Amino acid sequence: MRVISGVARGTKLYTLEGENTRPTLDRVKEALFNIIQFKIPDSVVLDLFAGSGALGIETLSRGAKKVYFCDCYTDAVNIINKNLEKTRFKEKSEIYKLKYDNALIKIKNENIKFDIVFLDPPYKTDYIKKSLEKLLEYDLIKNDTLLVLETDEEKRILEEIKDTVVDVYDVRKYGRVSLLFSKRKG
Repeated sequence: MRVISGVARGTKLYTLEGENTRPTLDRVKEALFNIIQFKIPDSVVLDLFAGSGALGIETLSRGAKKVYFCDCYTDAVNIINKNLEKTRFKEKSEIYKLKYDNALIKIKNENIKFDIVFLDPPYKTDYIKKSLEKLLEYDLIKNDTLLVLETDEEKRILEEIKDTVVDVYDVRKYGRVSLLFSKRKG
């Protein structure tokens, strides 16, 4: 896994071993960032289920102002730290070693609003729906915040979130992975 573009272009990132995480494939990441590249400069980003931190680091490489990384696994947080040191983005980052719901409470208390949010939780969970509900309840997103949801169960996720105040306006499929691009309704 590598940084695709920007100031850290070509930097190989450390990855996690084991079953707890599943890195976004480079071809999926490249397609994603081609779609969202104009939203990134000077943005404040949340990488909620960060794993190795690759998505958040890619936004930093492309000019994001700050990225908040969250993962509850010690190994993931250690890898994020190593990757941030390697790419020299430590000063533009905050890392929370917390479960996603506790991280969102902490962020709420810091009065932060995000421009881009990546939600790539473990598959077969309801964490996308619960995360979206908390992001809205805690007023952590703006009307034009870009929400990128990654799943291997597109239909189930679309069904789960249909009654939320989030509008999915584009879906891209890459093999078994779907990226759902969403924003707040209204």
